[in-house]
Amino acid sequence: MTEAIEEIMGFMDAGGPIMYLLAIMSVVATTVFASKMVQFLMLRLWNGRERDEALGLWRSGHGKAALDLLEDGAHPAAAIARYAMQLRHNRDISDAEAREEVERVAGLFMDRLSSGLRLLSAIAMLSPLIGLLGTVIGMIDAFKALEGAGSKVDPSILSGGIWVALLTTAAGLVVAIPATAAHQLVDGIVERAGRAMEDAATQVFTAAPAPVRRRAVAESISEAALQGAE
Repeated sequence: MTEAIEEIMGFMDAGGPIMYLLAIMSVVATTVFASKMVQFLMLRLWNGRERDEALGLWRSGHGKAALDLLEDGAHPAAAIARYAMQLRHNRDISDAEAREEVERVAGLFMDRLSSGLRLLSAIAMLSPLIGLLGTVIGMIDAFKALEGAGSKVDPSILSGGIWVALLTTAAGLVVAIPATAAHQLVDGIVERAGRAMEDAATQVFTAAPAPVRRRAVAESISEAALQGAE
């Protein structure tokens, strides 16, 4: 174990400051990814059963039961569905105003879910470029050393300088590949959560709440009675 650590530190020293910069970027990317996974677990993004059941109750006219079921829902789509239901029960707010308010709150949820994505994307994009920069600098140093050797050219000088220079490119790729995979995974989860919020809001607004349905039925019965009386 000690030998492995010493070997890694030897590579770090050989690569110079670029290697330490890439190591810091790797730690940052790992921290961001881990924090996003913890956030997603706390929001229960993989559990949509309660939301689906509540939306089914809402469509069938059981608005109160749907609201009660969503009361402790941590998923953003569950929160959006509950908020939309509450707004639809509010007679002082039109459907257009309710939709705008739900879109605003959903946007805040998306900002919260997508926080850190740009940083992951930047690390995935910049780390191979920084590694390549280290390689170019290393190659320049290697050729300068070769020039300084004059007529006593030793191939080991050039080959040794090249393999040291290539360390930073390899390190940049080692950082970039997992960072890219992490970004794609997190981005996919956020995108699915956004679609779930949009779907939940659409289902709430395309189905009338229970009180509205009862009033509509009563009005249709009254109209039928008046027509019969005529």
